[in-house]
Order: sequence, then structure tokens, then C-alpha cells
Amino acid sequence: MVGRNRRYAFADSAQQIVGGFLLAGPFVVTEEVWVLAGSMEWFQALGTVAIVLGIGYGALYKADDDRDPDREAEVAGVPVRFISLVAVSYLSVLILALAFDAPETFLAEEYGSGTMAQAAVTLKAVSVGSVFSVVGAATADSVF
Repeated sequence: MVGRNRRYAFADSAQQIVGGFLLAGPFVVTEEVWVLAGSMEWFQALGTVAIVLGIGYGALYKADDDRDPDREAEVAGVPVRFISLVAVSYLSVLILALAFDAPETFLAEEYGSGTMAQAAVTLKAVSVGSVFSVVGAATADSVF
């Protein structure tokens, strides 16, 4: 059973959200990220997903000796804290990208407005930004 002081709560998600948004912002508005995403192949985008998962898991459960993934609440065998961390990492980047109209700003001229190509590059840019966002989300979850 999970100890009371380490039980996953809404406050943990709130901390992850703050950290995720803080580190996502600079990468959403950087043209280099969007150019990089435009040149990425699908397997490279999948590689960034693996990096996000690895960093997230390592930051939550390997860097913090107080946490044991086997003792946390789970969904389909995956700790809820980890699911929340990954979701926050990707969603914070996506929300900021859409709020700042970054896909239109950086991609419309080359890929067209509202095209599938623009959407594909946007997803790749989100995966690149999430590599950094996950660090902020995991750090905030561990520190506060």
C-alpha cells in the first residue's frame, strides 16, 4: 500500500503542469524547433517519444529514492503519476503551440495552412518540445 505522504494527488498534477509549461514555452516559440521538426523522419519522432518516456521514468523513479512505481496507483499496470507526467509534457507543448499560433506562424508558408503536412510537422515539434517539458514537469513533481 502507498504511504499517505507519497500518494498521488491532484496537487502532484498541478505541480507537473507548472513545471511543464515553464519549460515548454521557449521551445514552442523558437523557429529552430519548427525547422528541425520539418526535417525529421517518422522514426526520429518516435525516438523523441522514447526519450520523453525514458527521461520521465528516470526522473520520477530512479532519481527519487522515495518513490517506488510498484507501490503507486496504476492504470493497466502503468503508474498514474507517470501517465500524468507524460500527458502534461505533451499537452503543455501542444496547448502553447496552438495558443501562440506557432504552426501557422512557422509552417504555413512551406506546408500550407491547415494541411495534414502542417499537422504532422506540428506533432513532431510537440515531441521535440516535450523532451524539455518533461524535465520541468518531473522536477516540479519531485521538488514541491
